[in-house]
Amino acid sequence: MPTFQIDKTMADKELNKKFPPCFGELETVFPMGKNGLRNTPETCLACRHKTECLRSAIEGVGGLKVREEFIERAYQSGRINFLERWSRKKALERKLKERKKTE
Repeated sequence: MPTFQIDKTMADKELNKKFPPCFGELETVFPMGKNGLRNTPETCLACRHKTECLRSAIEGVGGLKVREEFIERAYQSGRINFLERWSRKKALERKLKERKKTE
């Protein structure tokens, strides 16, 4: 049985490299909702770059802010204690300092 390979044209490859202007902007692709939780907007769900875009946004400095929000919610709900909260926030502060040094 023959196998068929679909070759992408050069134009298709170039299209994959171009991202929308909102690519990786945390407050655009993962904004805070009215209920205090972050949600992905409907417009982003239709985008073919949504997964890579959200990963890019979370890997940046803004992603540390999101992780800090998770820690605060876990502490407020009683899932982690004060010492665990302090330890996790301290680790996030160290990562933030490291990222600022490399920039």
